[in-house]
Amino acid sequence: MAAIFCVRLALGLVLFLPVIWNCLPHTRFVRTQFLTALGLLAVATVSAWDEMGGFLRVVLLSSTGIALVGVLAWTLQPAPAGRSIVVAAIAALMATLIALQPANETTPSSLGIWVNEIASVAILGAAMTAMLVGHSYLIAPGIALTPLLRMLRVLFVTIAVRAAIGGVALAFWFYSAGGHTLTTEIALWLPVRWLVGVVGPLVFGWMATSAAKIRSTQSATGILYVAVVCAILGELLGLLLEQQTGLPL
Repeated sequence: MAAIFCVRLALGLVLFLPVIWNCLPHTRFVRTQFLTALGLLAVATVSAWDEMGGFLRVVLLSSTGIALVGVLAWTLQPAPAGRSIVVAAIAALMATLIALQPANETTPSSLGIWVNEIASVAILGAAMTAMLVGHSYLIAPGIALTPLLRMLRVLFVTIAVRAAIGGVALAFWFYSAGGHTLTTEIALWLPVRWLVGVVGPLVFGWMATSAAKIRSTQSATGILYVAVVCAILGELLGLLLEQQTGLPL
């Protein structure tokens, strides 16, 4: 589970770079994204190395190597082949996420689980990227608000998609022909997962947007820290519920 979560977050960190790289103040922002992704991939490699097959090890090490190249390339300004490295990193991390999935995933809900993977990557990446963009204003307060406001809009879209997928999964879970047993553990964690992982980022994202519009970027950044924590906790709980029910609840 730790490896899947780390790869999801690493992919999310580089996935939205094409959305904002035309209005970034400095290459160090992209370098930070790659450096964080590199650390996450190192954790994923160590945590699941003994359980991996040869192919998965190769794919994961390749993704880690591309992330390292990204760190080195985006240390320079302009970054040599910088955008190509971003595209390569997205492709490699997608392949890694696919390789991490169980080989016997043949249930009727498998399509929903794959859509869930992308939604999880998106909400984690949007929340973390928005927070790090906001952090840029602490060291360069004069830059334009465009990248922050753009990422906040993206965050709201990802929250809406996440809620829609979870809602469909809940409807399928309760009304499918086979039926499902609502255990005490699931009944306890399911409301927490929705309140923390969906409602939390939505509320704090709205607060951060209100702060950003009056150029209170320091307040917006602090609020986004909380939104990131909510998104991370929500997706971790989602992983636990997914393992128990087989559905992206």
